[in-house]
Amino acid sequence: MNLKAQIQQLAKSNAAEIIAVRRHLHANPELSFEEFETAKYVSQFLTAINVDHTTGVAGTGIVALIAGKNPTKKTIALRADMDALPITEANDIDYKSKKIGVMHACGHDVHTSSLLGCAKILSQLRNEFEGTVKLIFQPGEEKLPGGASLMIKANALENPKPNAILGQHVMPSIPVGKVGFRQGMYMASCDELYLTVKGKGGHAAMPDKLIDPVLIAANIIVSLQQIISRNCDPKTPAVLSFGKVMANGATNIIPDEVKIEGTFRTLNEEWRKDAHAKMKKMATAIAEGMGGECEFEIMGGYPFLKNEPQLTARMQQAAEQYLGKENVLDLDLYMAAEDFSYYTQVLDACFYRLGTRNEVRNIISGVHTTTFNIDENALEIGAGLMAWLAIEELATLS
Repeated sequence: MNLKAQIQQLAKSNAAEIIAVRRHLHANPELSFEEFETAKYVSQFLTAINVDHTTGVAGTGIVALIAGKNPTKKTIALRADMDALPITEANDIDYKSKKIGVMHACGHDVHTSSLLGCAKILSQLRNEFEGTVKLIFQPGEEKLPGGASLMIKANALENPKPNAILGQHVMPSIPVGKVGFRQGMYMASCDELYLTVKGKGGHAAMPDKLIDPVLIAANIIVSLQQIISRNCDPKTPAVLSFGKVMANGATNIIPDEVKIEGTFRTLNEEWRKDAHAKMKKMATAIAEGMGGECEFEIMGGYPFLKNEPQLTARMQQAAEQYLGKENVLDLDLYMAAEDFSYYTQVLDACFYRLGTRNEVRNIISGVHTTTFNIDENALEIGAGLMAWLAIEELATLS
């Protein structure tokens, strides 16, 4: 039996166990940087399959090593994130979240269980590959400053330093059985915007006696869209959105201040910095021109995510060998953000997508929704494919 067939058979034979792992994690989610029980569970699984690992990296992170033959020759890293989101699950499933207000709505339970399944396959095939596979189970992808940045600071990429790193993420728009890749620029940077618009509140029937921060805020929100439509190069994708506006007044009460929260995303670092300055200047000027004030804080988030072209081309070709060319898709630019981007700034990296959609079973909800779920057949594919990609890349690396 050739190596690919061995991996596929092991992925299949381990599938029921990995589904059970995923369901346990899904039912017991933990928020960013609070993944204490998740980390214990991962550690226990790794111990059971005789994989050496270090716990407590950057808080709740785990780094594991699976050594093949000639282990110092080359190293590849595989990453999974472990945290959940502050969402109350609405799915009617046996493994529904046991924690009101916490849910694995972005598939990190899938990423963690897939990597554990991959680890089991690789541990069973230690004598079939050269080099070392480093497994990174990372906290806090969903919350700034991003667990990836903290794992790097905690030397998770040292001793040994990987030649490359791979990351896998669910994609509910891709049917189960298929995966997606994109060479070069793939995902956007992400900044959080916090504005406080100050005026002078009072009775809504006497606007001439007030400085209306609600009206000022409305003007700021609308006007800031010109930063994108009139200042951004059309060839540079950018998104500016405001998702939270808080004016604690009433039908007949104008408040003293309005708070606004939003996000800014782009694929160009020079434009990112320029846009920050333009947004602050415009918002401040509008507020002052209308008699009020605007405090504008920008919390810099994750950088853009760029897949190393040659590595990604090799991984896409290897995926075609494993799944069939018809099941490997080309991805478009994606304006969402991911803290895996930090790894792409320091290592050759490939971040690819795992299809989880099944329209027949009505598994169609997007990530970050109360009804997000997956076709669990994706777990067998996710675990096996990642093991295959790691071994193929180790065979390629010089």
